[in-house]
Amino acid sequence: MSVFSHIEFDHHEQVNFFHDEASGLKAIVAVHNSNRGPALGGCRMWNYASDEEALTDALRLSKGMTYKSALANLALGGGKSVIIGNPRQHKTEALLEMMGRCLESMGGRYIAAEDSGTSVPDLKIMNRNTKFVAGITERPGIDGLLSNGDPSPATAYGTFIGLKATVKHRLGTDNLKGLSVAIQGVGNVGYRLAEHLREAGATLYVNDIHQEYVDKAVKQLGAIAVSSQEILTLDVDVLAPCALGAILNDDSIPNIKASVIAGASNNQLAASRHDMMLKERGILYAPDFAINAGGIIDIFYDRVGHTPQKVSQHIETIADTLDEIFRRSDANNLPTGMVANTLAEERFQKR
Repeated sequence: MSVFSHIEFDHHEQVNFFHDEASGLKAIVAVHNSNRGPALGGCRMWNYASDEEALTDALRLSKGMTYKSALANLALGGGKSVIIGNPRQHKTEALLEMMGRCLESMGGRYIAAEDSGTSVPDLKIMNRNTKFVAGITERPGIDGLLSNGDPSPATAYGTFIGLKATVKHRLGTDNLKGLSVAIQGVGNVGYRLAEHLREAGATLYVNDIHQEYVDKAVKQLGAIAVSSQEILTLDVDVLAPCALGAILNDDSIPNIKASVIAGASNNQLAASRHDMMLKERGILYAPDFAINAGGIIDIFYDRVGHTPQKVSQHIETIADTLDEIFRRSDANNLPTGMVANTLAEERFQKR
């Protein structure tokens, strides 16, 4: 398994492979770029089909964190860690404690946060052996409630702020009353986004692979449930992907009727060329790593100290970043994702 010739390797600074036979730990930590600061990114535990798949995930996602933190104007670089194994079967205290020791050995070049397959309690176990974890402090959240480190409220709020900015650029108004929004995925982030939108007067259409999430949105928010086949093709103002990645692809894009795409899920474009496909269809796409940065902003302030007001103010700058992306896109006739990449590179590359 080659690293340097790997298709996802892109000037990564460091890739560490960790193995501990006693605990069963097999992990990969990738640091993409640390020009702006230590690399921060989630620690994912997943039952990967192969070691190659795990490496691909670590390389791709660590790069994405570099771009996300740079666009959010944070003093952070980009990194990611993956633990190979089924979190429901192979996760043990011993494994998590050993992961903490591995993180500590990196001397702070990488800081772990929760991700798919890990939780705040898991990170607290890692914290027994390392100080290089984030998002584990109980503190006042931006929603006025006590936060246990879960970044979902901040991610949802940032996505809402970004959605309003995108709607304003495309439709000429930031008044969401009567606006129709199709939300694909109403889990932790998607449901909170739906709450913001409902409060603003939007009409909601929802779908999720978990029926209980759909039922909750229908009952509590007055949302309209639709099938997984319908959610991407509804005749609505906004499509908000908040679940799966790669849902903007050759099959879906020709059938999208929404004029705005603004959602919280990562890696929405199946391939970079789909960025241009959306532009050619007149659909304004809010690049996912720009609009969903509220969570990483929240975790950053968890480590350096903050007030909820300061966190909220920083999250609200997502609108300014999107405005700049949209203006550059219009001025240079370029797709928004390409412009967002360029803007991020201007912010993290050494001059």
